[in-house]
Amino acid sequence: MSPAMIYTIKNLSDPLATYLNDDPVRPHIPHELRFGSNSQVFALTDDQNHIEAMVCAKFCKGVPSSEQELLTLVSDPDTAVFYTIWSYKPGAGRRLIKEALKKAQSELPNVKKFVTLSPPTDMARKFHLTNGATVFRVNTDTVNYEYIQL
Repeated sequence: MSPAMIYTIKNLSDPLATYLNDDPVRPHIPHELRFGSNSQVFALTDDQNHIEAMVCAKFCKGVPSSEQELLTLVSDPDTAVFYTIWSYKPGAGRRLIKEALKKAQSELPNVKKFVTLSPPTDMARKFHLTNGATVFRVNTDTVNYEYIQL
């Protein structure tokens, strides 16, 4: 197995940004809203720069309970919100969420909480609980899972 590494996609001109078209969870969120001072896209790549998994994160003030809040609670962020993740290789999503958490923790000292804004599906529940998260809050159309700092 090739060693995987985390890569931050900085903007839409990055060739790896085309993989945003594959987002199965929130394809309707415009690609341009996934970049900027309060947004990051992380990719797990192999040593030949092939994508293994991707996750999009937004940095918010508090924990959003909806997509609307995700896109508006952006001033003075204290929470990293991972709102969509997908993988191309078995196990890559698990590795990516752990690496993205480490990267966010090391680069964003004001961020103290790490949560998801997940769909209320069995697949999302199993993924996050298996990877060490706990249920933070069940909302009308979403679930927030919390990852404790590593």
